[in-house]
Amino acid sequence: MDEDNKVVAELRESFGKGAARKIRAAHKIPAVIYGHGSEPKHVTLPGHQTALLIRKANAVLDLQIEGTSQLALVKDVQKDPVHQIIEHIDLIVIKRGEKVQVEVPVHVEGEPVSGTIADLDAHTLLLEVEATHIPENVVVSVEGLEEGTQLLAKDVELPKGASLITDTDVLVVNVHVPQKVDLGEEPEAAEGVEAVEAEAAEESAEGESAE
Repeated sequence: MDEDNKVVAELRESFGKGAARKIRAAHKIPAVIYGHGSEPKHVTLPGHQTALLIRKANAVLDLQIEGTSQLALVKDVQKDPVHQIIEHIDLIVIKRGEKVQVEVPVHVEGEPVSGTIADLDAHTLLLEVEATHIPENVVVSVEGLEEGTQLLAKDVELPKGASLITDTDVLVVNVHVPQKVDLGEEPEAAEGVEAVEAEAAEESAEGESAE
């Protein structure tokens, strides 16, 4: 476990919106820890350090609570939709060596054959991994792939020790030629307009000569 993931958590006994506002005003984050049949623990986390640690998906924190160490997986982060301030964090108790199921982001590398594009259909895959060795992402290479190539979940190379929980036939990447969007007029329609305009001009000229 990375020493940088050690976070000093303070137990709290005051709850409610007012208490939470005071915590955030002090540049701290209210959080709750639950799981493994234990009673939920309400804690306060240091704001800046925690915000940096949870930037990556499925962050694991080594919480230091009144002199004891507790590993916890970040399950949910609630943010203010306007200011993007972290309002609350849900943490799940984990133990070394146990397996957990987590959604892991899919990262695409490389370029398919010229003239094609690779669409990412599944942005995450559900994996079962060791709690203290959760991969930051899984990598899918599309280098040199041709039109019509489809990569399914079962085609993705998983990190050592990881098992795929997502349905094996889920489409992850689809390589295809992008459709052309013609914003101009259809040739026949354009020719028809020109013919009408020419006929109108001719009738106008005939009317003027008659006068």
